[in-house]
Parts: sequence; C-alpha cells; structure tokens
Amino acid sequence: MSTPTDSAHARRTDDPAAPGSWKDDLLSGFLVFLIALPLCLGISMASGFPAIAGIFTAVIGGLLTTWMGSAPLTIKGPAAGLIVIALGAVTELGHGDLSLGYHRALAAIVVAGALQVAMALLRAGSLGDFFPASVVHGMLAAIGVIIFGKQVHVMLGVRPTATEPLHLLSEIPRSIAHMNPEIALIGASALGLMFALPLVKNRWVRRVPAPLIALAVSVALGRWFDLEHAHHYQLQAHDYTVGPAFLLQLPGSLVSAVTRPDFSGILSGLGFKYVVMFTLVGSIESLLSAKAVDTLDPWRRRSDLDKDLLATGIGNMLCGLVGALPMISEIVRSSANVNNGGRTRRANFFHGGFLLLFVGAAPWLLARIPLAALAAMLVYTGARLASPKEFARSLQVGPEQALIFGVTFVGTLGVDILVGVAAGILVKAVVHTLAGLRLRQLFVPEMSVQGEGDELTVRVLGAAVFTNIVSMRRRIDGLAARRVTLDFSQAQLVDHTVLERLAEMRSAWITENRELVVVGLNALRPVGRHPLAARRRYA
Repeated sequence: MSTPTDSAHARRTDDPAAPGSWKDDLLSGFLVFLIALPLCLGISMASGFPAIAGIFTAVIGGLLTTWMGSAPLTIKGPAAGLIVIALGAVTELGHGDLSLGYHRALAAIVVAGALQVAMALLRAGSLGDFFPASVVHGMLAAIGVIIFGKQVHVMLGVRPTATEPLHLLSEIPRSIAHMNPEIALIGASALGLMFALPLVKNRWVRRVPAPLIALAVSVALGRWFDLEHAHHYQLQAHDYTVGPAFLLQLPGSLVSAVTRPDFSGILSGLGFKYVVMFTLVGSIESLLSAKAVDTLDPWRRRSDLDKDLLATGIGNMLCGLVGALPMISEIVRSSANVNNGGRTRRANFFHGGFLLLFVGAAPWLLARIPLAALAAMLVYTGARLASPKEFARSLQVGPEQALIFGVTFVGTLGVDILVGVAAGILVKAVVHTLAGLRLRQLFVPEMSVQGEGDELTVRVLGAAVFTNIVSMRRRIDGLAARRVTLDFSQAQLVDHTVLERLAEMRSAWITENRELVVVGLNALRPVGRHPLAARRRYA
C-alpha cells in the first residue's frame, strides 16, 4: 500500500463544504457506487460469506459510520486484504460446517470491532506508524497470491480439489486443462477488460469504471450462453454443464439476509486467533488507507485517526451483528472518490445510499452476474497486490527491506498472516540489533530539545527506528513551536519507516501552518537507492 506523494493534487483554499458542494459529492458517490458494487459482491463470495454480506458492509460504512469518523474523503467497505482472514475463519471455526463457521466468524468480527473501539479510546490510532512498510507490503503481496490462487479456478469454471494456498497454485495447470470453455471465456473477457481499459487514453472511456464495463460484458455473455437454465453443451467431443450454479445467488429480500452471530466458539484458541487477526490487520489497513487519502485530499485536511478507528470499530460491531463482512477505510474506492471530485464525507454517505437503493430495487439484475466475472476482478486485484514491482521497490529501499518483505511474504503464504507479520517484525528488530543497537535504543528514542519560542531544534542520538517512532512522533507533535528542526547528524541509524513517517508529518504540519525541517541525514550513508532508504553511520 504505497503512500501517494504530496504533489498528486494541488492544494485548494475554497470551502469544501460550500453551498452546492453536495452535487459534487452526489456525483462522486454515484461513480464510487459503480466501482463498489461488483467488488463488494466478489469479496463476499471469495470470503465464504453470502454475496449480500459485502453490500451490507458498504451500506453500514456509508450510511452510518460516515458521521462518526473524521476522515472526510475515505470510503468504508469490505476489502480484498481481509478475504484470507474471513475465509479462514469460516473454514476453521466451523470445523467443516460452513454455515456454523460463518456465524462464528460474525462473532469474531463483533469482538474485533469492540477491541477497535477500545483501542480508539486509548488513542491507539498511531498503530499504523509502528508497522514497517516492508512488512505491510509483504503481507499484502502474499494475500494477493492467495486470492489469485483461489479465484483463478472459479474464473475457469472448475472446482479445485485443494484448499491450501500453495496446493491451489500448483493445481492451476490442471484447472486450465479441464476448464469449462463458456465460463472461462466470460472470466477471461472480464480479466482482459480489467487490464486493458486503464491503458485507454480516451478521457470518456476512462471515466467509466473498468469493473462496470467488465460486468456489463459478462452479463451479456451469460445471457448469450443461457446460464439461467441448466443445460449441457459439447465442444471437441467433451461434454460440459452450465446453469444457474455459475451465477450470483441472492436472498429473496434484504431482511431475510440478516444473520445473527454465534458466540459459542469465541473463547476457543481459534476464536481468539481470528479476533486478533481481524483486529490487527483490519486496523492497520484502515489506518494506512486513511493516512494515504489525507495526502490526496486537495484541501489537505488531516484526519483524526483515533476517531476514524472508533468509527471503524463501531461499524464492525454492527456488521458482525447483521451478517456482514468487516469494514475498513478502503484505498481504491477512496482514491476514486478524490479523483471524481468528492468534497466531504457526504460522498461516502451517497455511495452507501446508492448501493442500498440498487440492491433493494434491482436484485433480479444482480442475479444475472456470472461468478466468473467477479472471480476475474479478484484475480486482477490479487495480481496487483502481488505485483513484482512491490518486491523491486523493497529491494530499491535496501537489501534488509527486501529480506523483511520476503520473510513476511513466505510466512503469510506458507503459514498465516499473524506468523508472517510477526516474523517480518522480528527480522527487522534482529537486523537493527546486529547493526549494534542496544535493547533500550530500540524502544526509547534519545532526543534533546534546544531553543525556545517558535523555533526549536530536536537532536536525535542513537537510533530512530520503527519500534520507537510512535513515542518520537508524539514528542515532536507535542512541541509548542511553529518551526521544528530535526537534526540527525549525531544519530547512529535512521530506518526507512521513520523517514516515511517524517515525510507524512511534514505534509500534515503544512495544514497547521507549521514547518518540520529534517537536517543531518547527509552525515549518514543510505543503504539503498530510494530517497527514503534507511541511513546508517559506518565506522
């Protein structure tokens, strides 16, 4: 999850909530709804939840939590990054009974939401600062591979025999050899459009969301192949079956889809595991997304991350109580909101309202969506998350970042997300220890403040690393000065995570008419080619 640069949008000085601005929010909310609709459905199906569950999440995130948080341009809803956790919860908590697993997963979401509320009240919104970027990127890349490995079989119209991520990947050649041609054509068409349309330069074509075009083409192909009626067809002496099983299944009404959680397994080891995973990964993704959207905001408004986490936690409690997927502040839909001219949190409200109206008024249209099309969109998402560019970027930042990325990636893919994240953080701590840092330096920043009035200089001694960035940032943010100079000339090590957070702080301070100046980095040697590569003092 890369953070956009400050130059992505020029700063605006007009009032974002000026009279008539609701029209901009209404238009942006509608365009985001077009993007969100297929993604909500696809994420639900991939997570082992009913298709309507993702719609419920986006509706709650739009209509209710909009007014609880302070992130003005973020769009809340289900996220691809939580698919692996949700599917794992349904599978493991039910011990083979998917219906029981779904109800128990809802209970884990409720408790995770309550923990997020508690974290917000304890002002833990800075949690996102702690996790190194390479750990987050490695985790998301592994999740992308898992999503790809799971959904490519659905896209081809084949039911795999494997269930584990690595086995699913190894089974792809078999699924290609045994694919259902009509279903595979629908999936391949949707996937091709997802990759090709962003490359089209025509501005009118680019204004129409690629998922919407892919969905329209897929529905037309599904009608042409008569998927609404079960039948056989033959191709090259092979007999194939198609029918409604390859289409999206929806409940008769929204009210009948409301499902209550089952708390009977919440105190078990597995219950605790999934509560922690929903809480940890959901909070990190949501906070990082909200911070990234702040840098895109043309008005440079700074979100209160504690309030945003509080809104997310309350929203997740509601989601778990009605049968929905967990929500986060989602980066792709939020970026689309900014690009489409959204001005205030009303855009999120309108996006949720359009989803509710459409699903309530036209469920017959949703029931014609081929599952292969939704799978193709998730294959596209997985490929983007697991892009080789992510590993190349970590290598550019420094060899130790590539190592951390790789360990997190392998741990998440081979075991689970908690193991992968913990392994990545441990490796980074070991790297710093081998560089000569003492245990105290890892957690307590050595800083001295000089000067008085509106201009202060903070000298950093020892190390500025990911494990002490939270306390360092709080101390710097709390200084009552208009201009603060941060001097690293006497530091031993400044890691990549710290440099990323300081870049974010500089942008945030501009909106407060404050200035953060970083000096002294030239006294240290960068370990990579990236501008924000870690810097170290060599003897």
